[in-house]
Amino acid sequence: MALLQTPLHELCRAGGGRMVPFAGWEMPVQFSGLMHEHKAVRDAVGMFDISHMGVLRLEGRNPKDALQRLVPSDLHRIGPGEACYTVLLNDLGGIRDDLIVYDCGALDAERGVLVLVINAACAESDTSWIREQLEPAGLSVTDIKDNGVLLALQGPQAIPLLERLSGSSLKGLPRFGHTELTLQGLSQPVFTARTGYTGEDGVELLLNAEDGQTLWTQLLKEGVTPCGLGARDTLRLEAAMHLYGQDMNAETTPFEASLGWLVHLEMPADFVGRKALEAAAETGPGKRLVGLKLTGRAIARHDYPVLHNGEPVGVVTSGTWSPTLEEPIALAFVPPALAKLGTELNVEIRGKAQPATVVRRPFYKRA
Repeated sequence: MALLQTPLHELCRAGGGRMVPFAGWEMPVQFSGLMHEHKAVRDAVGMFDISHMGVLRLEGRNPKDALQRLVPSDLHRIGPGEACYTVLLNDLGGIRDDLIVYDCGALDAERGVLVLVINAACAESDTSWIREQLEPAGLSVTDIKDNGVLLALQGPQAIPLLERLSGSSLKGLPRFGHTELTLQGLSQPVFTARTGYTGEDGVELLLNAEDGQTLWTQLLKEGVTPCGLGARDTLRLEAAMHLYGQDMNAETTPFEASLGWLVHLEMPADFVGRKALEAAAETGPGKRLVGLKLTGRAIARHDYPVLHNGEPVGVVTSGTWSPTLEEPIALAFVPPALAKLGTELNVEIRGKAQPATVVRRPFYKRA
């Protein structure tokens, strides 16, 4: 099957993007180099083509009540112009996908709108399942990205740059807030969310294809560094942000993935997987996702064994060399008894046991 291409594909190639297959798409893994791109986001501003992600619009009566049946987080904690991170669950409490839910307010006295951003690898299955669950309840589920562009602008200079391009102040837009902005040279207002996957301040922008191409070109002229999947992964791992399919999956509960804060069992609403999570809350998780720092320069990778007293006790889910901290870091599943901060473990790397210590997450947190 041919790989899908985003509307920014040719611009990425023309800008030196090295393209690789990812979740059914042909995406840039790097442009000027991973280290340079990573540093640009930490110190200034970088941009990512994330148009492979899925974007759905839920419209109808009481859309929060309808969607509440699929997620464990209390959606009534957010109001119009706000958003929350949460997960979709299966009947066993396993994580089908993680997503962001944006409350776009009321259309009229009876109908409201939510926007969901879902992972590329799960977009087709998520969309089908959400439609099966919600359309019988009277909600319409629409792919509003269609052939459009989702662009992430991230870094300490992202907001000042966007303010200059829009002529609008974003001081009142909080983390996970969203609004519509009018940007110079674009045909339509832009859905703008103060969210991201890098640990830095910034926004994610939803545009039609033509406007997305125009903005990408405009940002290049402004000196914004184009970044690929490589830097996106090192940035998100420094911030200890989960990657679906590695740090969590359909066999992992939120409690095991250190996402218990997303589970609001105190709310009266029922949701898929609630009974399983109630039982899991009583017994406690069988494993815990922890942060590890390794001694030396050896890098722990996905599926490498974690050892204690020479015996395998867990597995690395994500690992990299941290460009910011200049040391190897990783996320790993270990038994709860070994999840305490300061616990000394080892990671088996090319047949050798490399020392590792359980540390606080995130590894990096912006000032």
